[in-house]
Amino acid sequence: MNLFELPSRLPLEEETRQLLAAPGVRIERILSGGQTSPEGFWYDQKEHEWVTILDGEGEVAYPDGRRVRLKKGDTLLLPAHQKHRVSYTSTPCLWLCVFYPNLQEEPR
Repeated sequence: MNLFELPSRLPLEEETRQLLAAPGVRIERILSGGQTSPEGFWYDQKEHEWVTILDGEGEVAYPDGRRVRLKKGDTLLLPAHQKHRVSYTSTPCLWLCVFYPNLQEEPR
């Protein structure tokens, strides 16, 4: 697989492909084509997430109204339990996401 290869037609739904899964770590490639998180929905993940934009642009919004616009090559660290949502993606927008454990998380 080539990380940068895009289909000739973008899928109607966001496409997530898991590239690697190992104990405590997961790497995903996400292809967006204008999709955003539903209004009022907030991610609240138990793991940390590091993201980079491989192609296009995306925007992450926070409950306090802050927004971070990312373009090709930009990175962002989303600490565990940092509520956020995707408020914009270009067509296309290619993300690379690395999820890793929050070692401070209490076992449940």
